Amino acid sequence: MNIFLSGASGMAGKNILSNPMAKKFNFIAPRRSDLDLLNVDQLNSFFQQNKIDLVIHAAGIVGGIEANISNPEKYLFENTQMGINVVNLSKEHKIKRLINLASSCMYPKDHLQPLSENMILNGPLEPTNEGYALSKILVTKLCEYISLNNKNFLYKTLIPCNLYGEHDNFDYDSSHMIPAVIRKIYNAKCQGHDHVLIWGDGEARREFMYAKDFSDFIFYAIEHFKKLPQNLNVGLGNDYSINDYYKIIADIVDYNGKFMHDHTKPVGMQQKLLNIEKLKKLGWNNQFTLRQGIKETYQFFKRGNYD
Repeated sequence: MNIFLSGASGMAGKNILSNPMAKKFNFIAPRRSDLDLLNVDQLNSFFQQNKIDLVIHAAGIVGGIEANISNPEKYLFENTQMGINVVNLSKEHKIKRLINLASSCMYPKDHLQPLSENMILNGPLEPTNEGYALSKILVTKLCEYISLNNKNFLYKTLIPCNLYGEHDNFDYDSSHMIPAVIRKIYNAKCQGHDHVLIWGDGEARREFMYAKDFSDFIFYAIEHFKKLPQNLNVGLGNDYSINDYYKIIADIVDYNGKFMHDHTKPVGMQQKLLNIEKLKKLGWNNQFTLRQGIKETYQFFKRGNYD
């Protein structure tokens, strides 16, 4: 099977390609420098030149809460454009199967927890990442419409909880919470700081899956494609407070300083826990505990071989 993987240089993409199961397939995985997904003509030529049986759309402009607040138009426009280009051209070139990776950010901010797949568009979005969320909703709905109007096209969307792991982004200005906290606490330890600052009161709750677990599910999804519902949450079914994550990471890093809270900073949604009933019915389970995943991510960070 020839699989086109967009976003091959991102965390999800790299974990997919490094998974032992990847050897069973022929992955066509160009980097951004080789294929610009915003360029329709370039992408069209790419599809013409390659025989593709399945598309996995994992590309995206991603970042933490600060990055989303500072540049919402970029997150909205580029993610929407990339997704629409990939999905539309896949259909034009008669590629019958596509897996679109969305995000739990696209669920309403004040909806009852846990969040199930039928809650999309049922309420206002979290303002701090609204642009990114809207882009994911648009591409998800496009996949729905294509699959609904032509039963020969199975264009399905996976909605993962927050991901972290090897090949993560540890940049201060654009990283997600776990890599940002790992770097923050590690630097505090190395520089002898007696405290670390947490945005808000730290009581907001988040669900994080280790990227190796998510890559395992990708291959499960490939091999059980017809069983997948149109939209599917991929999560753990449990969450922790921001304070809990800081404590666990501090313990792994062996940092003994204190935590202080900056209540002037935004915290995003108070909770974002996925309903995984449909996932459970498929019979798949994750393998890594939170501590195992963070330990491996921390070791990856200390090796310094991240982008």
